[in-house]
Amino acid sequence: MDTTEQGMDRRRVLRLMGVGLASSAMAPWLVACSSDDGDPSAGGGTTTSTAPASTTTTTPPGPVGPLGEPDANGLRVPDGFTSRVIATSGEVVEGTGYTWHGNPDGGATYAAAGGGWIYVSNSEELDTGGVSMVRFDADGTVVEAARILDGTDVNCAGGATPWDTWLSCEEVPDGRVWECDPTGGEDPVVRPALGRFKHEAVAVDPAAEVLYLSEDEPDGALYRFTPDSWPDLTAGTLAVLAGPEGERRWADVTDPDGGAANPTRNQVEDVVRFAGGEGLAHFEGTTYLTTKIDNRVWALDGQDVTVVYDAATQEGEPVLTGVDNITVDAGGDRYVAEDGGDMQVVRLGPDGLVEPVVQVVGVEGSEITGPAFSPDGTRLYFSSQRSPGRTYEVTGPFPHGQPG
Repeated sequence: MDTTEQGMDRRRVLRLMGVGLASSAMAPWLVACSSDDGDPSAGGGTTTSTAPASTTTTTPPGPVGPLGEPDANGLRVPDGFTSRVIATSGEVVEGTGYTWHGNPDGGATYAAAGGGWIYVSNSEELDTGGVSMVRFDADGTVVEAARILDGTDVNCAGGATPWDTWLSCEEVPDGRVWECDPTGGEDPVVRPALGRFKHEAVAVDPAAEVLYLSEDEPDGALYRFTPDSWPDLTAGTLAVLAGPEGERRWADVTDPDGGAANPTRNQVEDVVRFAGGEGLAHFEGTTYLTTKIDNRVWALDGQDVTVVYDAATQEGEPVLTGVDNITVDAGGDRYVAEDGGDMQVVRLGPDGLVEPVVQVVGVEGSEITGPAFSPDGTRLYFSSQRSPGRTYEVTGPFPHGQPG
């Protein structure tokens, strides 16, 4: 795939609406990946609160139930749920001629023509990163797999856009963001205006017409990008969250292309530090950020940031540790993947509910990556990144799924 900087301008991006993809604006499938451990610095705001989780039901749904014994795929799932392996690194995806990439990481889903859908997955490989896609027909059969971005480096996480593109982030000091067509029909385009730094994830707030970006550093910043012409990402203003608690503001970055020579996180004197910025997900006015080093989930509203989950404050042994990738379902429940921990995807539901919904067992030295729901919310996709890399699907009565 030609990774030229030319091609996907605003007109071509919007034209994706007419080639089989349905808008993903109503279902924020956004993700992240791992960061190096380090000493936590003074991360964002320190006021702990519980952000209300929006729900489409009158009575918030309760737990999905305890996890059962490991199934044939090495997954523990609740009663009524099933699993299957979609792809394994280094092996041909069944039903296609495509060999799945190594170190699968951030991912997202997109509705496609005919009732099918697409799952995209980053490759966090050094020098040979990029992005692959797998396409399903209406009954969930895999019908295609292909490369949609090549020639990039350590593609960790990213985010889906409401105009149905995938923003893939390079997790290196001079890392960039690439905008990709999930179908592979359009060439990917680099987006320099989003800055050069150790990119982790992206979340789009369509109402405010801004993007938020996290940084995989022990003293990372939280960024906001405001396009000059929504939703064209060619040009705009990159800013960092700055200021003391109670006086937060968005301060412009003077040199977004600074990279390793002039780190963007150090260009504003009173930047707010986050201890290993990881996943981002947006839902109805609130953007959620995870930080792995201090095991926290944050809620951002404008420029105000509060803690909505902190492993250190949980009673007894915390259910969720190794806080990393995050996605939000159609009702506002947050699903957080563990980097290490118990190799689980954990649901943060209403009224402080914290429960595992799936666990990978028998795999050493790996992490859970790329959680994303199918468009109808009944299938959860994710990967175990290593030993070997493997991408899974779990199907069942998720609280806000709406089977057709």
